[in-house]
Parts: sequence; C-alpha cells; structure tokens
Amino acid sequence: MIKIKTSKSMVKRFSLTSTGKFLRHKASKSHLLEKKTSKRKQKLKKIISIDSKSILSLTRKLPYKF
Repeated sequence: MIKIKTSKSMVKRFSLTSTGKFLRHKASKSHLLEKKTSKRKQKLKKIISIDSKSILSLTRKLPYKF
C-alpha cells in the first residue's frame, strides 16, 4: 500500500486533542490591528474547535494524526 503524504501546512495550523477534536486559532490577528477594537482582538485570541463538516477534509489532509 502506498504511503499518503501529510499536508505540512495543515499540521502547523491544526492540533488534535486527546478526545479526538481538532482545534485551530482564529484568523485576522496578524496585521491591521489598530482599527480593530480591543473586544474584537480578545475574541480573535481564542482557540476554537472544528465543526463536524470540516473534519472529513481534515482527515484526508492529516492521515496519520489519529
């Protein structure tokens, strides 16, 4: 059986918890922060879990993460 390549960019952006959930950081926190309110920037700090619809595409890109 051939080996499936892991997407290295996906490995850096997503992490897997011990219960099997994928976590990711929110986007839009890297630049143009002066015009964003502090409340909005605080919300962008949070790490959120991936919805169930996106998990299928993630498992194809990260075959050995399980």
